Amino acid sequence: MTDLSTFQHPRFARLYERISAESERRGTAEHRDRALAGLSGRVVEVGAGNGMNFRHYPATVTEVVAVEPENRLRALAQRAADTATVPVTVVAGHGDALPFDDATFDAAVVSLVLCSVPEPGHFLAELRRVLKPGGELRFFEHVRSSRPLLGVFQDVITPPWSVIGGGCHLNRDSLGAINAAGFEIDELDRFAYRPLKFVPAHAHILGRAHNPGAPR
Repeated sequence: MTDLSTFQHPRFARLYERISAESERRGTAEHRDRALAGLSGRVVEVGAGNGMNFRHYPATVTEVVAVEPENRLRALAQRAADTATVPVTVVAGHGDALPFDDATFDAAVVSLVLCSVPEPGHFLAELRRVLKPGGELRFFEHVRSSRPLLGVFQDVITPPWSVIGGGCHLNRDSLGAINAAGFEIDELDRFAYRPLKFVPAHAHILGRAHNPGAPR
């Protein structure tokens, strides 16, 4: 089995379990609906966390294979999978080495996860590998602000924030990483909102892209 010891963040997992419900009430649930609307077929969700997306998948999805490396969050995801309205299989693993054959899935989902993966380029290359040609990538991520002062502030606080936030990088250019991995963007919405009352509104991206062919 893949060694997942470096992905364990029990303190952050306990914190995320508490704050995720508030985030849902403050608008995150609606953004999940938008990110997943219209999906169909077999879907891989990598970095599924505690399974907050599961209730938002449309009935046209035949199966969700949810990959999560963190033990506590994966247990919570399994609990959410048990009551999901579509079939969900929760798998222990991480996005740098997905345990699936090439061209296995119709769609892939990343939701508030690209900020925390060690190597976004490799992670996204793995997603392209397991996606069928023409398969969709749905993404909902927070990103570095385009406002200069806020962007610099994110740069400054990212190192300590990453330590307490399970590896989260507030200043990631996730859209640039998606483009660099060879995905072609089909729809994109960039917006700001406050997922928690104690943090300022910050930039997010939401949209869909597709895999134009075999990974480069």
